[in-house]
Amino acid sequence: MALFELTHPEYPGERLVACRNPELARLRAHKRESLLQATEAALDGLYIIRTSLPVAQADDAQCVLYYKQLAQVERGFRSMKSVDLHVRPIHHRLAERVRAHIFLCMLVYYVEWHLREAWRELMFADEDQAAKATRDPVAPAKRSAAAQRKASTRTLDDGTPVHSFSTLLSELSTIVRNTSRTPGADADAPTFELTTVATAQQQRALELVRQITV
Repeated sequence: MALFELTHPEYPGERLVACRNPELARLRAHKRESLLQATEAALDGLYIIRTSLPVAQADDAQCVLYYKQLAQVERGFRSMKSVDLHVRPIHHRLAERVRAHIFLCMLVYYVEWHLREAWRELMFADEDQAAKATRDPVAPAKRSAAAQRKASTRTLDDGTPVHSFSTLLSELSTIVRNTSRTPGADADAPTFELTTVATAQQQRALELVRQITV
């Protein structure tokens, strides 16, 4: 036995004797370790979402969905910083010009978001968005059968290739308007304009853009 006498202001006029029993210490340490291991196993797969939103604004399931939608926010920041928009470097010194630069980048990303939503059927994105409202919000997200088929075959039902956002933009960039002149004509001969004939997929992409409402 190990003993140690001490005093404490919270116990005036009393003697405190601390005792340490090595055998009891080993026994309790063993029990504590067993309990900790059992507790850790019971907590596997559990996590807590902390929110200040009132229930009227978001119920439990909606809170989980909002949390998972943070991935879209992260993708947006990644797109702005490096992938598509390259918000930096900012070669401005005046505060209002920096704000204008950031505003334009945010405006461009807003347009990009609408394009991505409109072009879902042409890209690898999952078109079955209604399933998000009915599936278990905690369960891992699963792509629809149609989205999995697009990913595996890399083609649409009409046989045209599935695109990413960047490759679809590149495809649309081949539509150009050329200022032409009759072959062999003089330099001062009148010119005329010819626009590239869009493919069926390009026409569909432009049609989907015209359907965007904000």
